Order: sequence, then C-alpha cells, then structure tokens
Amino acid sequence: MSKKKISRRKFLVRTSATGGVLLGAMYFGGCGVVKRKIAGIANTAEAPYTGNTDDPMIWFEVSPDNKITLSSPKVEMGQGTFTGMAQLAADELGVDIENIEVKHAASDSGNIDSFATGGSTSIMSLWVPLRELSATMRQMLVNHGAELLGAEPADVEVTKGNITAKGKTLTYGEIAQKVTEWKVPKTPKLKNINDYKYIGKPVPRVDLHDKVVGASIYGIDATMPDMLHGAVVRSTHIGSKYKRADISKAEKMPGVVKIVVEDDFVGVIANSYTEAHNAKDAIQVEWETDREWQTEDIEKMVEVGQGKPVTIQKEGSAKRVLANSDDVISLAYKSPIGGHAQLEPNGALAYVDGEKATVMLSTQVVKITRGEVADRLGISKKNVNIIPTFLGGGFGRRLHTPNAVQAAILSKAVGKPVKCYFSRKEEFQQDTFRPPTHHVLKAKMDESGKLIEAIEHNVSSGDVMYGSPLVPRIAQPLIGSDVGAWRGGMIQYSKIPHYRAVSWRVKLPFATSWWRALGLLANTFAIESFMDELAVKAEMNPVEFRLAQINDDERGSRLKKVIEKAAEESGFQDGVMANGRAMGFAASTDANTPVAQVVEVSIENNEIKVHKVTCVIDPGLAVNPDQIRAQCEGAIIMGMSASMYEKMQVVNGQLTPTIYGPYRMALMKNAPKEINVHILENAETPGAVGEPPLGPIGAAVANAVYRITGKRLREMPLSLG
Repeated sequence: MSKKKISRRKFLVRTSATGGVLLGAMYFGGCGVVKRKIAGIANTAEAPYTGNTDDPMIWFEVSPDNKITLSSPKVEMGQGTFTGMAQLAADELGVDIENIEVKHAASDSGNIDSFATGGSTSIMSLWVPLRELSATMRQMLVNHGAELLGAEPADVEVTKGNITAKGKTLTYGEIAQKVTEWKVPKTPKLKNINDYKYIGKPVPRVDLHDKVVGASIYGIDATMPDMLHGAVVRSTHIGSKYKRADISKAEKMPGVVKIVVEDDFVGVIANSYTEAHNAKDAIQVEWETDREWQTEDIEKMVEVGQGKPVTIQKEGSAKRVLANSDDVISLAYKSPIGGHAQLEPNGALAYVDGEKATVMLSTQVVKITRGEVADRLGISKKNVNIIPTFLGGGFGRRLHTPNAVQAAILSKAVGKPVKCYFSRKEEFQQDTFRPPTHHVLKAKMDESGKLIEAIEHNVSSGDVMYGSPLVPRIAQPLIGSDVGAWRGGMIQYSKIPHYRAVSWRVKLPFATSWWRALGLLANTFAIESFMDELAVKAEMNPVEFRLAQINDDERGSRLKKVIEKAAEESGFQDGVMANGRAMGFAASTDANTPVAQVVEVSIENNEIKVHKVTCVIDPGLAVNPDQIRAQCEGAIIMGMSASMYEKMQVVNGQLTPTIYGPYRMALMKNAPKEINVHILENAETPGAVGEPPLGPIGAAVANAVYRITGKRLREMPLSLG
C-alpha cells in the first residue's frame, strides 16, 4: 500500500514553547533561575506523545469480518490503557467498542513510543493524536467506500462500522478488502465531545475476559519452538565487581547445554529452568567487594546536608525570613528503601538468528530495549523485533530491561531461543529500588499565628531519574536536580508569601530508580504531615488551615475544590471521632491532578487499622470513570502498603529481605472495607490518573494516628513501636 504522510500533529506545536525553554536551559545550564524554571515546567507540564502520528496504517488493521485491531505503542500493565484507547478509537472511527481489539505493537511494525509507558501519560498524551488518527482512518474508509458506491464522501452515512449511500451499504471490512492503494487525507474535524458514545462512560475493560480465563500472555508465559532456558550469575553483595569464574563443575551438571562467559556476566543455558538455575548455583565466582554496607550507612548518606543541593522552587525570601527568626518550627521525616515487589519477576525470551533478533518480554520501554539489544549484538535496530507482552506488574520496575540483552547473548551462543528469568530472590535483590529519603521542613507563622509566613522543604534522596536510560547522561548535570526524587516535593500552598524547596542529590552504592509516582509518596508524607502539625499549632481545623494557604488561580482553585469535597463527603471536622476511630487528612497535586484523601483509622493490638478512605480526584476530563476509580483504589492500597509495612534493609552488604513474607506488604485483611472515590472534572482534557492518588495516603494515615494516640509518626513505615 502506498502511504502519503499526514502533516505533523498540532500537539507538537503546542509544546514547542516548552521544548524551547528546556533547550535553552540546557545551553545555559549553570543558571539557578533557569534550573528552577526547568523544575517548574517539569512539575506542571503534560508530556506530549512523540511516536509516529502520521500514519494510521501502522495503528489500525481492518479484517474482513469488520473487526478492527488497534496496535498500541503503550503497554498494558493493569492500568487500563487498552480500554481507554479503545474508547478514543471507537468514538472517532464510528464503530462499536466490541468490534475493537487492542494488542501490543511489536517494534517491527514501526509504531514505537519514543518515550515509554509510565508517568501516568498514556491516555493524556494520546487524547488528541489517537482521536485524530482514528478520524483520519474513518475518513480513508469513507472516501474509498464512497468511490466503490459511486457516491460523494459527503453523502455517505456512517453507522457502526458501515457506510451507506444510494441505498447500498458496505462494511469497513468489505472496503478494506477491495482497496489496493490507500490515500491518506488531511485530518478531518474531530467530533463534538457531546456526541461521543464511549468517552466519559464506565466501559468494561477490553482485556478482562482473556485475563479472567488465563488466555493473556505475560512475559513469563512466552514460548518459542525448541526453546531452552537460561540463568545468569548475579552478585548478592552491593558494589561487587566480577573478576573470574570456575565453571568446571557446572559444565558437567544434568541438562546443561552451554555456559557463556562474558566480560560482565556468566550465563548458563540448559534444557529446563531448574537445570539452568542448579548449574548457575554450582559456578564458583570470585567477586571483588570494597565494603560491607549496613542500613545505618545508607541512612547517614541520605541525611539532608550530605548531598548536593539544588533549589528547585523559590518565591519570596524564605531562606532569609527563616534565618532571621527565633520562632522557627523545624521537623524531620524519613522514608526507607522500598522494593517494587511486583508479582512477575523480570526476564526475557530471545531468539537470535544470524543478523536478526526477536525478543518477547514484559517491558515499559520497547524502543530503549530494542536499541540496547542491537548495540550489544552489533546489528541494526531494524533487525531487532521487540514483542511486548502484558506486564505482571510494572510500577517503574520495567523502565529498564537489560535482561533482554542477556537473553539475546545466550540465544546467540546456541542459535536457539533462550528464556532467561530471575528467581524470586534475585528479583528482590537485583531490584532498582525506591530510594530512601530524609526531609527537613521549616516554617514561621505570621503575627496572627494562623497563616504561614515562610516555609522551606529540604528533601534528600537517592537517584530516581539519574542513571536511567530514559534520561540522556548529557542532560543530567544540566538539569541540575533529579526530577523524580523531588516529585511532589514542591510547596503547593501558593498563598504563602515566602516558600522554597531544595533537592539534595545523593549517589547510593546500589541501584535506585523509578517507582510508582517516583518521590510523590515520600514527599507528600513529609509536607502534609508537617502541614497537619502546623494546623495543630495554629489551633485550626486542618482543612480550613490548608484552604487559607492556597491562591485562587486555576491550579489553586482545583486543589481547593478537591479538599472541600473530601471534607464534605467524609464528614471531616477536627478528625476526632467518638467510636474509637479518628480521621486524618492530606492532599497533593501531581502532574496537574489534585487529590485529597480522608482516612478513618483505629488502633487494634497496637497496630494501625484503616477502615475507610474517602478520595477526591480531579483528573480533568474522565475518559472512563470506572477505570479512574479502580486506579485510585489500587494506588491507595499500594500507598498504604508502602507507608505502613514495606521496608528493605542492608545487612552486611546484602539487600534483604529476598522473599515475600519477611518483606511485609499489605494483605487482604489490611485493606479498608470502604474506599469511596469521587471524581471532579475541572479541565477540558484528560490528565494523569495512575500515580497522583498514591500521594496523600501515608500522611493521611499518620495524621489520623496522631488524633488517637497523640503521637506523631514521622518515619515510614508507620509503626507504634
């Protein structure tokens, strides 16, 4: 089929100003003002989609039975992206959503996301491009169908994937079978949002049936003919460097096909998973380790003042006001190392056949994975086909999947497909962890004692963004601070005359990286716990106290509305209840999505019990309200688990625990019986949903516990001791 390119989408034009600011900032990277400008843009900008939006033919396939397959460059990891995309496409294509199947786009299709699946950007970034692509595809079918019917396109009526003119009807499938050369028109005008049938409605998930009956393929389910199994030797100690290995015993073990020794790893290829891992355990590896790290060492490294500071937010003269005041309130908060602990461990199935490679795996970064495999094998990227599968948990853990490279090297060594997966212990120990944090907050009240005159947040954290292949190394020193580490760390109470936020970057000896919502949970825990303590000092209702510190601009107005709605729906007064329970309140704004939460807790057997959560979110336009509620529920449970139970430690140089159970997580019995989600829509386009609801929950729980016990919990995981 010949294809004519459609002009670049309008959304690129709309983001050109932001791009110009970022490029200028990189050029003048030494300027603190410009770095704060970058931080401000990163805190409020909505990321555009930067994949191919010129060619509908790589997005859609129309079959003879009038079914339409949508190839998604965004991966489905449980967040409901496939369903949201199907809604956008169905309304503009003019078909029933039941006739749309969504599948992952393999990289050789040409439909590759230039960024990744993450950051709560999927539906938000595709809101315009996918509707335009769908409308263009519809117009292509109408134009060719009208020609087949001997009519003008303007005289054609489109109904549920059928076009009718002059008393005759053709299905989209019939048209597709008869067209040999497609002509791509200009993008037609999009439909009025009030005419949409699916957008804005609680549509059932399009991937639900296959997941319920076990038909969906995850990375760990992938198979190929004549497949072998691999295992890679990995150090159990932080900072260990591989020196040499004795493979003589392992070579003779049952089922072993080959042992591959590379400069940076040793891998076993065997007939089964068990045989591969048994042989791997028999390899005698000599490691060079400089130091046996302990948890206490890591905590000292992350103390505010130990890293490199960058001022990311500044309004007024908070530093001066606080330095010259005698009545400054100063408090500290902490969060621990956190694991991803997703159900499916990392791994990949690769087949290298000469100059071509095929890799099936669970990944959030198709393009980056393709590039890494091609570079290591020394072949063209065009000859590497990455086939993404469903993800058994993403949460940022699969924003780097170098395990694909290892599987490809093992496959090349034997000329057969090799499936190479982490054991559960390896998955825990080789994680790219949520970094520990330390926060120091300072504030001064005004003469009335009811309003904050100046506030400062210092956050010290290990890397989140730095070191990730998503961020070019050349850009990191120019940006100045790790955007991921301070996400949620800026002061959102813009009516305060003087406020400042400072990010302290610490390079830890083990890998830390993206974790759902990045630094949002820890930063909101610190800021919103501090705000609650200030409200108590001011002898004010925590809700009224917060509202008094917020401006009435667009961003502030949306934040006020979710706060007021949460208080109304939960019946929050001062937080004290008469039935042995108490309420806690917290709010945050992440990726332009404000969220407020109220929790009801009690203390049972010296343990915190969460009974009810009221969540109010303003995600802008709600494409699928039911899915938004599900995302909020999932984020709340995950945030509860991380803030109340989860903690990795470093003992004698090893990260531990390495199995579920000792790594304590929220269980069914710990889940609240009620999670009530209320959706406000105070923007014309959809915004971020997957991560913002994670922010307030830790602080809300801690604030509720104070109202029962009188004890402030300033360190996660929250414990009564």
